[in-house]
Amino acid sequence: MTNRSTVLARLAGSVAAGKRDQPLAVRLCVACVEILGADGGAITLASTRPERLTVSTSNGTSARIEDLQDVLGEGPGQVAFREGRAVVAHVDGAQGGPFPMFTELAGNIAGPLTVWAIPMHPGGSTIGVITLYRAGGGLSESLDDAQFLADAVGAALLDDTATTGTVPFAAWSDRARVHQATGMVVAQLAIAPEDALALLRAHAFAENATLDEIARAVVDRSLNFTHTKQGVTHDGAPPDDSTGNGGR
Repeated sequence: MTNRSTVLARLAGSVAAGKRDQPLAVRLCVACVEILGADGGAITLASTRPERLTVSTSNGTSARIEDLQDVLGEGPGQVAFREGRAVVAHVDGAQGGPFPMFTELAGNIAGPLTVWAIPMHPGGSTIGVITLYRAGGGLSESLDDAQFLADAVGAALLDDTATTGTVPFAAWSDRARVHQATGMVVAQLAIAPEDALALLRAHAFAENATLDEIARAVVDRSLNFTHTKQGVTHDGAPPDDSTGNGGR
């Protein structure tokens, strides 16, 4: 997978296809599992801090793996959060390794498997980790693709009501153009407004653009989120930034 528009289209399609009564974080977690070909996954915020919060797990095994890391204070997710890099752990019965207690107990829970912990750092600072596992074989996409997807999901999860300056996308939601674009994406995908705004954030991250630029493209109809096999569609050149501010 090398086309970022395809990644975003699959993300948008999975979110739109999810159960409407499920929180956005749950549908984003399911999307990561599906897109990357994993058996299960989890999204955890502030993975090594007291305020650590697992916001979504795709199944019981994922939940138990996350609980295990929380209890032990050891595991690939802990390192991925602290060091801001993807970490892979093989649970195969071998002794030792960087996470001896985790790998032994995870093996007791689920048998042989591989665990990938991928940090979400869309604005530079790591906000959490997506942890995936698979019992046989690797992920269906490269680690670079997985990292791109994790950062896009992190951008989608950012709270734009936070204090200005604490996150790179704060105060976006009170722009009229963004509200209009959000409504258009709601109509295109038949999803909730908060989900549509999250997808706009993810797309802005992926295009290294401001949310206002992406919203302008949607309003001008040069960007369409309608899910097709060809992905998110772009008609013509990216929106011109007449202010000279450009993307990030």
